[in-house]
Parts: sequence; structure tokens; C-alpha cells
Amino acid sequence: RLKKNRNLDVPPRTVIFGGKAAPGYFMAKLIIKLINSVADVINQDPDVAGRLKVVFFPDFNVRNGHHIYPAADLSEQISTAGKEASGTGNMKFSMNGALTIGTLDGANIEIREEVGAENFFLFGVTAEEVFELKSKGYSPWSYYESNAELREAMELIRSGFFSAGDSNLFKPFVDSLLYHDEYLVFADYPSYIESQEQVNQAYRDPERWARMSVLNVARMGKFSSDRSIREYSEKIWKVEPVPVLLK
Repeated sequence: RLKKNRNLDVPPRTVIFGGKAAPGYFMAKLIIKLINSVADVINQDPDVAGRLKVVFFPDFNVRNGHHIYPAADLSEQISTAGKEASGTGNMKFSMNGALTIGTLDGANIEIREEVGAENFFLFGVTAEEVFELKSKGYSPWSYYESNAELREAMELIRSGFFSAGDSNLFKPFVDSLLYHDEYLVFADYPSYIESQEQVNQAYRDPERWARMSVLNVARMGKFSSDRSIREYSEKIWKVEPVPVLLK
């Protein structure tokens, strides 16, 4: 969009990816390669300079995450509904004031309940809809053929635009989406784009964004370790606090 319309009114963004791939996980490694290849192209393009930047944070973990959590404006929690174990990264982002764009999956569900639906950017199919789509015979091609922007993005990857003309490098990735799409990326894509437009609208209003951010921090008390330990003690371990005398 920025390439086609240099006057496009969208807030500038730096998109930070972080993650690691298991030694034998070929597709995960290929996706990391794709992220870095996309970054190489975008970050050297004068048409989007100052408006869009892509960064891959290598070996992201709890130790170095403390640099990212307080700095982020938007936390992207994009796992397919029903597929993600309940992690804590999304909680850390919200506790530090980042707003969440995410699916109804894992701890996202509880975070949205606590901070309020109006302070959470929701997108994607539900776990029930995932089951229904797959039961009926999910067809990624139908989404690919009906969405021009999605089709254009996939063709850029397929053509070698991000791989110095090598159209074979990312072919396994493209084929996995076109012919299988295990995680229903294509099904989630339209609502993801729509939700990102809502993010843009909210960010243009600093007062609204600040209010949403403050409410995220204020309403995340449920996820504190103190509450978790107290609840485990009362409901699971059946233990009570014991006073400790300090000498």
C-alpha cells in the first residue's frame, strides 16, 4: 500500500519479530529466513523509509525480553484459536501498557475479559469455527482467489522478490499455505487486516490510546504471581500461610 500510495495516511511502524526454531524444524527456520529477507528489502527501500521498518530479534527469551516488553505499543498474539498453549508473554506486554491485537486463544481470552473488549483488538476465527471449517473441508485457495491483497503478497514471495530472484527458496512455505494451511492463516487474514485498521485509527488519537494503555495496566492484577500463588495454595495445594519469625 505504501509503495502504491506514498501519501497513504498510516502511522509509522517498526515491526519486531522474535522467536527461535527447534534444530529440526525446517519450516520454522524458513519462516525466520523469510522475515529477515523481507526486512532486508523493506529497510533499504527509500519509498518507505521512516514509515515502515522490520526487525528480527534473535534468540528472544525472558532474559532479553525486558528490553522489549516496556517499549512495545502493540502486542501481536496471532496464534490460531485452539492451537496455542497458554503463555505469559502476552501478559507481560499488557502489564507494561502494550495493547493487544490477538485471537481468542490461550490467555488472550482471559486478558480480553479483564481489560475489556473495547481495549483489545480482536481478530480471527474461533476454536469452534476452526473445527467447523476443517470438518467441511477447508480450502485455502478460496481465500487466496477472493482476496487481491493476499494474492499479491503471496505472489511477491513466490516470485523471488524477497530472495534476490530465487523463486525456489520460499516455495515450500508458499506451497504449505496454498495447499494445506494447517493454521488457517488465510482464513484469519481478512479480519487481521481489518483489525489492524482499527489499531491505526486508535493510534491516531493519542488520548484514546493512552487511556486504553493505562486501563490495560490497571486491570491486569489478576495475572500477578501473588494472586496465582494464593489461588494455587487455596484451591489445589490446600495450604495456609504460616508466620515466620524474623530474628
